[in-house]
Amino acid sequence: MKVLIIEDETAFRQVLVSQMEKDGIEAIGVGTGTEGINEIANNDFDVIITDLRLPDIEGLEIIQQVRESGNTTPIILMTAFASVKTAVSALKMGAQDYVIKPLRVPDLIRRAQQLYDIDRLKTENTFLRRIVQHVNSEFWFSDTPSGEKIKNLITKVSSKNLTVLITGESGVGKGVVARMIHMASDRSNAPFIRVNCGAIPENLLESELFGHVKGAFTGADRAQDGLFVAASKGILFLDEIGEMPLSAQVKLLHVLEEKTVRAVGAKKDRKIDTRFVIATNQNLEEMVSKGAFRSDLYYRLNVVQITVPPLRDQKEAIKSAIEFIIEKYTNRYNLDSITIDPEVWDALQAHTWPGNFRELDNALQRALLLCDDDHVTINDLPSTIHCTETEATQMTGGGFKERVHAFEKEIIMQAIKSAGGNRQKAANNLRVGLSTIYRKLESE
Repeated sequence: MKVLIIEDETAFRQVLVSQMEKDGIEAIGVGTGTEGINEIANNDFDVIITDLRLPDIEGLEIIQQVRESGNTTPIILMTAFASVKTAVSALKMGAQDYVIKPLRVPDLIRRAQQLYDIDRLKTENTFLRRIVQHVNSEFWFSDTPSGEKIKNLITKVSSKNLTVLITGESGVGKGVVARMIHMASDRSNAPFIRVNCGAIPENLLESELFGHVKGAFTGADRAQDGLFVAASKGILFLDEIGEMPLSAQVKLLHVLEEKTVRAVGAKKDRKIDTRFVIATNQNLEEMVSKGAFRSDLYYRLNVVQITVPPLRDQKEAIKSAIEFIIEKYTNRYNLDSITIDPEVWDALQAHTWPGNFRELDNALQRALLLCDDDHVTINDLPSTIHCTETEATQMTGGGFKERVHAFEKEIIMQAIKSAGGNRQKAANNLRVGLSTIYRKLESE
């Protein structure tokens, strides 16, 4: 808890600050209303305690200015001049409590702690309602104990301006977690920008992230803001951070610590108000030990870590995932009532899902679009799912990469068939580029 104390009596102010620090509370004390207003403008506090009578402005005016700025931090007003009129005015202006001097320091600290706890619970309940709303309408989320733990973590971190590191295998839903943090946060109306650090060529990465001034390099015929600035007031989601070159890692560390960026070719830094959410499917700690990832950046990123488990470790949740996906695509494609053979359910729940939720989503989307008469049979599933393990091994050679390649290739071939042989249309239907279609079909 972080508390601001605005009190002109130096001795009393020092006693309050000292006792709070002994109780593990971060406390800042100032002697004038002007100093208090400046502190509130430049820092985040969990509770504000202000005296009524101050050398420059009254406590009531401080309350009014704080509330008019949109700040909802709980405020306690102290006064040695008790009156019903003052108390009513303070509460109407937005103070949470009104206490009369002389008072016991432990009682004041206890009241500040109570207000902080109440405010935190209200905030977490608000964010939790947002999360539940979005999970039910847009995203599937595991209802297993591990899933509930992740939701609780999201609830807690959404309201804080913390950097969050999301880890887990490809396809588990790290992007979903990042979007849930954004939607549940007070930045939900600001941009959410996703950057795949492995998809941007190294020579373009700095310009994309930091921006550039006109003439900074050949082809820079106009100035351009980078993604750090574009995500200002919102969240920048840096996916696959393990793919970021070491040279860019140094500059990212500076941005995280200083909250400033300097465009390529610029002479001055620019302040940003951007929150960072990071994701990786790699073991960053192992990469640090091998010198492939900066240790100082790793420790800076690893403030709060959310680990999303693979689908194979959540077998009891697969049924709800299947039901969610069916409902999603039934609504999206205006499909009639879908029926599914029992053996399809058995096959889906027995599969090990090396591609996690993304693989399940793709397999069911394919089955729903290709099935006859809105009736899904075992033959509508990719053969890697409904065949036996021995057959799958024979078909793909048994390796993980070979299985994934065979699965991707089958999806593409079915999409091309559904598009009447038109590969561009198939690419559009799969929401990938035409070059991806050719690359997947030609690769071995």
